[in-house]
Amino acid sequence: MYRKTNGKRNSYALPGRCCIGLVVLGLFWSCAGKSDKVLIQDTSKDLRPGTIISAETREAVTFDEMMEDLNRHQIIFIGEEHTSASQHSIQLKILEAAFKNNHALVVGMEMFDRSYQPVLDLWSAGVLEEETFLRKTHWYANWRYDFALYRNIFLFIKQNRIKLVALNIPFHIPGRIRVGGIENLSDSDKNYLPKEIDTANTAHRNYARAIFDQHHFTSRVKFDDFYMAQCVWDEIMAESIAADLGNKKVIALVGNGHIQYKYGVPDRTFRRTGASFRTIYLASAGEEVELNIGDFIWITAAK
Repeated sequence: MYRKTNGKRNSYALPGRCCIGLVVLGLFWSCAGKSDKVLIQDTSKDLRPGTIISAETREAVTFDEMMEDLNRHQIIFIGEEHTSASQHSIQLKILEAAFKNNHALVVGMEMFDRSYQPVLDLWSAGVLEEETFLRKTHWYANWRYDFALYRNIFLFIKQNRIKLVALNIPFHIPGRIRVGGIENLSDSDKNYLPKEIDTANTAHRNYARAIFDQHHFTSRVKFDDFYMAQCVWDEIMAESIAADLGNKKVIALVGNGHIQYKYGVPDRTFRRTGASFRTIYLASAGEEVELNIGDFIWITAAK
């Protein structure tokens, strides 16, 4: 059903350290402060909301300059803090610009597990109303965040008949791995697992260990199970992107923790496809981040 890989990093990978929030099984952790700026540690720059900085040039760039770069790559990973309205507006702005440049666009979303793909197809075809869509996807049972935060993104997808792809695994499975181990999943749950699971990335593993230690789990939660759950989560999204890639342009909307330093979904997608990509980390005012946390860091208003 799955195999572990050796975890070798590709040319896009950059080493990371434990600085800023990672979403691990619904747990949020951040070293955000109270400033209205974001400190880019490697440059000692305090940047205000609206600034976009390129990790490659170490300098601020305009939106058009960023899009010129993004348009040269097949996959764009855009992070988010799920409750940030300003960040979802930025995702939509990038989506609109990417679609203007290339109508052969696919949008992958963390918010749905793959069993809902037939419903997403109906939404992309323009045949579902919002309330029906929410009920059929069990939005408020699965994702739970206010749909209004995402509404304009979904409307743009529907109006332009853009293919929408479910990236995730059923949400109960990572929790079961965390508390019972992957080996004790039922056969029906194992059917959803990715074919490859890399647990050998040292930087990613060390980061997850820091999260694990901070949350003081009971002795019934073992770190190896905790980390396996995170890797399964990242691997299934990478596998889903790879399955729908072909010659199309893909924009993947996922939590910041899944794209930071590229060792979550981006590197795992690259391992499967070799497709060129860029990551955009959306940093809320008050955070401190390292320059290599993403290819581009877009400073946004505090939540």
